[in-house]
Amino acid sequence: MPESCVAWGCTNRRTIQNRCRGITFHRFPKQRELRRQWEIAVRREGFSASESSVLCSEHFKPEDFDRTGQLVRIRDGTKPSVFIFPTHLQRPVATRKTQASRNAEESLSVDCSLPFPETKPLPTVDHSYASPASPTGLKARLSEALARVESLEREMRNVKDQEWRAKSMVFFRI
Repeated sequence: MPESCVAWGCTNRRTIQNRCRGITFHRFPKQRELRRQWEIAVRREGFSASESSVLCSEHFKPEDFDRTGQLVRIRDGTKPSVFIFPTHLQRPVATRKTQASRNAEESLSVDCSLPFPETKPLPTVDHSYASPASPTGLKARLSEALARVESLEREMRNVKDQEWRAKSMVFFRI
């Protein structure tokens, strides 16, 4: 009998088609406190997870998974956080409370509305290694670079975890 995701409004079922799409299903944790946090995150009134209750991988962030082994596992202590709720189930977004956190948020934002001095256009060449002329182009390149750095850091962390597991397997076999 196929298992269905218990999240509100989710219609994913454990089928071959969903498996081919890369959707995995994960049982609720056995630890009482973490299990309760998962049940609260689902936001279903009166819901209590059974032994066969599962959530699909679409309700977790990509960094919540350990994909280094043959099985896709959820990292310890991870809670589901990706849901699409109707308006009556949505919680208000918390705003920053301290002055320091508000200042940090302001310093991180990029103001693209500032006027920039006019520059001569660069000559058209086959390979231009200069920065883009517009601030929005610079911002786009910066966000691409930051996403690439984050991806590489995640990949490096996975490789280090894989190396650690391999070393521990060798150590315990001796």
